[in-house]
Amino acid sequence: MKFFIRLRKNYIALAGLTIIIFYLLMAIVGIFWTPYDPTEMNYEEVLQPPSLKHILGTDEFGRDILSRIIWGSRISILISFTATLIASLLGITIGTVSGFWGGKLDNFLMRVVDVLFSFPPLLLAIFIMGILGEKTYNVIIAIGIVYTPQFARLVRAGVLSIKNLDFIQSAIAIGGGKLHILSKHIFPNILIPIIVQISLCLSLGILLESALSFLGLGVQPPYPSWGNMLSSARRFMIIAPWTAIFPGLAIVLLVLGFNLLGDGLRDLLDPRLRNIRG
Repeated sequence: MKFFIRLRKNYIALAGLTIIIFYLLMAIVGIFWTPYDPTEMNYEEVLQPPSLKHILGTDEFGRDILSRIIWGSRISILISFTATLIASLLGITIGTVSGFWGGKLDNFLMRVVDVLFSFPPLLLAIFIMGILGEKTYNVIIAIGIVYTPQFARLVRAGVLSIKNLDFIQSAIAIGGGKLHILSKHIFPNILIPIIVQISLCLSLGILLESALSFLGLGVQPPYPSWGNMLSSARRFMIIAPWTAIFPGLAIVLLVLGFNLLGDGLRDLLDPRLRNIRG
């Protein structure tokens, strides 16, 4: 209850949450209804500017841009959420094993993480897609692998910072099992940065999925995603700027929402920041 009271007073987190809820509702509505068929071509209404009939205009094939943005929100959100789930589960597992058990296993896992970190995210995702193929589920796998090292490093650092503290050593001394110590003592103390990292990874997942689709490696036409909409629109930006502006705004606003929520959650959940900011 106290958390929700503080949330109402944190306008940054509240703004981010409002934006995310709006997109989630749009994605849910898009399952059952869109103003027009997002894949239906109408050559009599090619590149029509925004109007009462087509609120956000039409693209080079006469397809309604609003309908395609609504449909694309389902794909972008699904990919981002699923990829973040994969990254968090893999990263938390690797970071926990590496930080808590240590030794040669820690050294091996961290060298693998270092190799993944040495690649720019987009380049690594392209490399993985080149191996797996251009399928939507492969986009999810690629993004999940790309952001796994961030969770692994974060969790390992958290585990190392507290595993030698007195209360952990006391739990070991009285016969506490490793799984009990991890679940009851270590994870609760590193949960806050993990939650914040999840919110930030969701925004990075949206950007990376859009970039892959822009390059033709993500969702394939005629099915719309915000990235392939931007890719098609780049040829018509001078004569029909709305074809690029609105998909671009859709990406910017959702990423902004996740970033605002992440910053707000950090302020709400971290007691040190709460004390500093009152």
